[in-house]
Amino acid sequence: MKLAFPSAPSPGRAPGRPRSRETESRILEAALRLLAEEGYRRMSLDQVAAEAGASKPTLYRRWPSKADLATAALRTIQLAEPPVDTGSTLGDLTGTLENFRRSLLRPHGMTLIGTVLAEEFQTPELLRLFRERIVAPRRAMLRAILERAEQRKELRPGADLDAAVNLLVGAFYARYLAASEIPLSFAGDVAGIVWNGIAAQRGEAPAGRRPAGKGASASRRGRAGGLPGRTDAR
Repeated sequence: MKLAFPSAPSPGRAPGRPRSRETESRILEAALRLLAEEGYRRMSLDQVAAEAGASKPTLYRRWPSKADLATAALRTIQLAEPPVDTGSTLGDLTGTLENFRRSLLRPHGMTLIGTVLAEEFQTPELLRLFRERIVAPRRAMLRAILERAEQRKELRPGADLDAAVNLLVGAFYARYLAASEIPLSFAGDVAGIVWNGIAAQRGEAPAGRRPAGKGASASRRGRAGGLPGRTDAR
């Protein structure tokens, strides 16, 4: 006879019936599918429960509201993206944007974002959670890459990191609205254009490093010629 052993409760949970990860996965997948097919307003928790083979109390124990469930489902798209670590700032920006492109172009990807925006006034909680769970982490990834570049003195003085992040992300929405498609090379093109605008140029002192003045340059030239602090008057 085959014996079944209950799984251990997850850390931080009170003892009781352990939550099934498989059930949670089915619920999130069902919610994502119904969001794309029905839209947020027409999607119901009854539908999600039926599609996932779960009960409504199970849904409510994990997600106290429909907005909470919807944004948790949308978050799974981002969590499925592969990690990026190429060893260079431009490579990391490009890789992160390539992940973004794939997420936007998955079936109903942009439609799901439109569904959230359409509820801005009727269900402000949905947009708030969407910004908190999906938008903010994406921006944080890109900003972290730029902040590391700043620490390595790779950026020009006064580089506006928030503006750079806006350009990196916003370019994808602008492109999709204009053409309904985003070419494979688009991530690299956008990353390169923004990087060229904020990277320290050759001969330019990077952020955090004070450029040498003319006097200092003259002094170095003078020392090289054996006359400290002076240049040849001829």
